[in-house]
Amino acid sequence: MDYRTEKDTLGEVKVPADKWWGAQTQRSLQNFKIGKEKMPVEVVEAFTVLKEACAAANRRLENIEEEKGKMIEHVCQELRKDGTFEHFPLVVWQTGSGTQSNMNMNEVVAYRANELFQEQGKETRIHPNDDVNRSQSSNDTFPTAMHIAALKDVHERLLPSLERLKETVAMKRKEFDHIIKIGRTHLQDATPLTLGQELSGWEYMLERSEKMIKESAEHLKYLAIGGTAVGTGINAHVKFGDYTAEEISRITGISFSSSENKFHALTSHDEITYAHGAIKALAADLMKIANDVRWLGSGPRSGIGELTLPANEPGSSIMPGKVNPTQSEALTMAVSQVFGNDATIGFAASQGNFELNVFKPVIIYNFLQSVRLLSDGMDSFNDKCMKGIEANEGIIEDHVKNSLMLVTALNPHIGYEKAAEIAKIAFNEDTTLKEAAVDLGYLTEEEFEQYVKPENMVKPTE
Repeated sequence: MDYRTEKDTLGEVKVPADKWWGAQTQRSLQNFKIGKEKMPVEVVEAFTVLKEACAAANRRLENIEEEKGKMIEHVCQELRKDGTFEHFPLVVWQTGSGTQSNMNMNEVVAYRANELFQEQGKETRIHPNDDVNRSQSSNDTFPTAMHIAALKDVHERLLPSLERLKETVAMKRKEFDHIIKIGRTHLQDATPLTLGQELSGWEYMLERSEKMIKESAEHLKYLAIGGTAVGTGINAHVKFGDYTAEEISRITGISFSSSENKFHALTSHDEITYAHGAIKALAADLMKIANDVRWLGSGPRSGIGELTLPANEPGSSIMPGKVNPTQSEALTMAVSQVFGNDATIGFAASQGNFELNVFKPVIIYNFLQSVRLLSDGMDSFNDKCMKGIEANEGIIEDHVKNSLMLVTALNPHIGYEKAAEIAKIAFNEDTTLKEAAVDLGYLTEEEFEQYVKPENMVKPTE
């Protein structure tokens, strides 16, 4: 492999000749050989947005040469357009402020900018610290990139997937609204409801989660940029943070603003913790929905069997014809990971010592992983399971007819204790509720049929 020599304040470092990064990135590669988890491309892309915005803000403030500022902006746009992310190799497990990733971006932008200047025959040169990182510190740029990446991923990935699943559940709710089934509480028989009513609970869960995620994500619009090293804004113009936020808003189409208190923005990650909490709430609802689907589809002959699930692949390597609820299993495993991510984010966010939290990379890594897992999980569950679910109306009808909890309809007519006696005798003697009620002399057949009508039990009395 061919190498070139790069320099930083510690001396010379050999860097692969075909890579655009510099000495500090190379040192990070050598010093942090920990795990295989790379800095997410969403963070890299957010950094290109941020560096472009910073250059534009510095130009507005006449704090950088026009030619240099425009070249930095051009390179950042080029990186996003081409998806040239091969030059960002660093792992998550680095310095807790994300300094090496910030410098990785500074070095790559400077290298590519200087390459273009050279191709144009110009002597202008861009320095990674003095120019690309002008008016900035890793301590305010990395949390800014965190918020940009998190908010964009929520809006562009998570919410659309959630909307698609919600629409499918709503469609199935309407399709199944006429089907009366037996309810279950404590895993035991309860009073009837319609299958549509059961799914309306799922639909409302998704609606409420959507609202909570949107509300919590609003807090990610406040950025640390302008705080520089410790929140004081040293080496930055007083308007730099506001101008940069305006430029980020222009580039992304999302309204961002510079935080009113940069001391908070550097040392606290309560906003991203709060947003992930809403994502965890969605995960909890998805766990419930996926579990209900596999319980209701269990069997097909020895379980509940009220739903028929799509057969996407053979379910067993030894049992022919077996079909398993694989989409539910995949989604619930993803949810389990999100629960773990929430614990990690909560702990990491508690470690804001003095003026800086130094757990930033692991916070954003886990946040973005949760968004991707739930987005992909919902899309897969929606397309490969929810859309193809069918109601097994024969089994559902049998379960309703055989349920002892229909006796609840008799409470207003003969009282709780007599109704309970009917249910116990029917269970112990393996007979029907009607037969037990008539044998006890509490009701005639006509009275029983008048009072016990499942279709009247799925709504309040008028």
